[in-house]
Amino acid sequence: MIDRTKALLFERQAEIAKAVGHPLRVAVIDFLKDGEKCVCDIAEHVGSERSNVSRHLSVMVRAGVLSCRKDGLKVFYTLKTPCVAEFLACATRVVKHQAKESEKLLASL
Repeated sequence: MIDRTKALLFERQAEIAKAVGHPLRVAVIDFLKDGEKCVCDIAEHVGSERSNVSRHLSVMVRAGVLSCRKDGLKVFYTLKTPCVAEFLACATRVVKHQAKESEKLLASL
């Protein structure tokens, strides 16, 4: 049986996974791995409206994935912990592994 502390940890981990579980959010994290960016640059990079990007950014800030700061009228975002980008690198390795497995399966047909 899972103890209460571990259950709470798993719940929090699931919330973080959910917060990054959207293609636009993954693109934002990938863009921010190189450092702090303003909403205008993020929106341009991902090809989406600022209002839409801002909603996604808010989700990730609430989950503790990103941090933000205001400078005049601009809002800048950064990865709160760089290991989030490492998680995406791990996910990329999983995708590549799956592709290789699919190639092997197709070759055996």
